[in-house]
Amino acid sequence: MGLPTLDHRLGVRARPPHPHVMYQTWSHLPFLHWEWDAAAIQSTLPPGLHVDTFGGSAWVGLVPFFMRNIRPRYLPAVPWVSYFLELNVRTYVHDDEGRPGVWFYSLDCNQPLAVWTAQTFFHLPYKHARMTAEFGVGQEIHYRCHRAGAPQASDFRYQLGASTTLAEPGTLEFFLAERYLLFSSTPQGILRGQVHHEPYPIVPAQVNEWDDRILQMQGFASPGRPPDHVVGSPGVDVRVYPLQR
Repeated sequence: MGLPTLDHRLGVRARPPHPHVMYQTWSHLPFLHWEWDAAAIQSTLPPGLHVDTFGGSAWVGLVPFFMRNIRPRYLPAVPWVSYFLELNVRTYVHDDEGRPGVWFYSLDCNQPLAVWTAQTFFHLPYKHARMTAEFGVGQEIHYRCHRAGAPQASDFRYQLGASTTLAEPGTLEFFLAERYLLFSSTPQGILRGQVHHEPYPIVPAQVNEWDDRILQMQGFASPGRPPDHVVGSPGVDVRVYPLQR
């Protein structure tokens, strides 16, 4: 088993030579992360994937954000279809070759067509949800997610700062944010999908309200504390590539 090197982590940022299949814009992202026991995370992963750690610890993240301008290659964005909300529960992994990426435990979404597309073609654990996001005083965002079948909604209130930086390789911010591969469990085994975008512009983020019920829905115990690490980004324009081995 190969462990991710800095070259691995930088290399996955290169634009793939084969054609992309979709454009997306991800915006107004807060990254909420909790430090977690690496062995506990490993026990949740399928064969062929290994927990990726920073300083010996694994990390579990909640990322609510806006999906904008979603469209297949060569087609325009469509109102009511190309604009929606998404909240994902994630951790960080690598494969046997040391390629680092994201493992999604769930992805809540309020666009039924997007849920169907992601489940069907990318084999990702998308969930139907009712979701809203409103801008308030001081550009505070009130973000609400009520997963279908859940007893109650989860609320987040956050504000993103204005001063942008880029995450320095080797830092925790780089480890958490700069991810360009996802891994998916499919009938053909574990496949990887790649995205390409400019490095995230990183901004300070203030989280005034958060909820860990989504974590508990995925089988995690409540951390019982605020996130251990919070950072934000105004967003990036993204090219999405098909799954491959």
